[in-house]
Amino acid sequence: MGRVRVITDTNSGLTQKQAAKLGVMVVPMPCLIHDKVYYEDRDITREEFFRQLEGGEHISTSQPSPADVINTFEAALEEADEAVYIPMSSGLSGSCQSAMVLAEDYDDRIQVVNNRRVSVTQKSSVLDALAMAENGMDAVSIRKELERRSAESSIYIMPDTLEYLKRGGRITPAAAAIGTLLRIRPVLQIKGERLDAFAKARTAAHGRAAMLTAMKKDIEELRSCEKSAGIRLYAVHGNIPGLQKEWVRQVREAFPGFEVEEDQLPLSICCHTGPVALAVACTVIPEIS
Repeated sequence: MGRVRVITDTNSGLTQKQAAKLGVMVVPMPCLIHDKVYYEDRDITREEFFRQLEGGEHISTSQPSPADVINTFEAALEEADEAVYIPMSSGLSGSCQSAMVLAEDYDDRIQVVNNRRVSVTQKSSVLDALAMAENGMDAVSIRKELERRSAESSIYIMPDTLEYLKRGGRITPAAAAIGTLLRIRPVLQIKGERLDAFAKARTAAHGRAAMLTAMKKDIEELRSCEKSAGIRLYAVHGNIPGLQKEWVRQVREAFPGFEVEEDQLPLSICCHTGPVALAVACTVIPEIS
């Protein structure tokens, strides 16, 4: 066999169809609605998920079951000598640590990356892993390089409302009530392992401007990274395709000369931000020799 299989989960935003085209295996993440478990992109569509979310249903996400992870590991090793698994950031979910424990039974043939990423930055790591594997790197070397470069990314997200952060316990009901009264739109940041507050905006326009200004600063810093082959830049949204077109245009105008990719936030993030959320993200493309 001799090649390395790349595995990720649906927190990367990759659908099963997209992953099949890339040659990547994807573990579906479970979400709970009325105590019933659904698996993203397997038995619940994005449309149904957002219909339930906007209808006021309490939705929570969970780790994939050990059985699902083990079955994916086994399937990968039927096709290749080794595999690299790139799960959601260990700071946002316990699924990374759980996968590391499960991988101990495979004599280093399964390498679990402590990715520190989610959404499009996690997907970017998947693309990097594929390129490294194509270049002949083994699973251990790929894991080490992805972990070494894990901080070379940034995401800013602006929800339209504080309601979903309140539902998920990210902020208190009192803070949500005050923020709603003052019409505050939070700008959140994922840089490394945590989802943190970055800024507060009184209007959507101010929030978008704050995200773009912050991203310009981050890109200037990331351009100096060792062995960089460029920057991937993403304009991302939850479930607002009409506004997404305007957002993409705005990001492209702010970053002339960059190729801006359009994408959607994974459902695990939308649980906390709600459907009306905009984001901008970037990652360093490693130079692979």
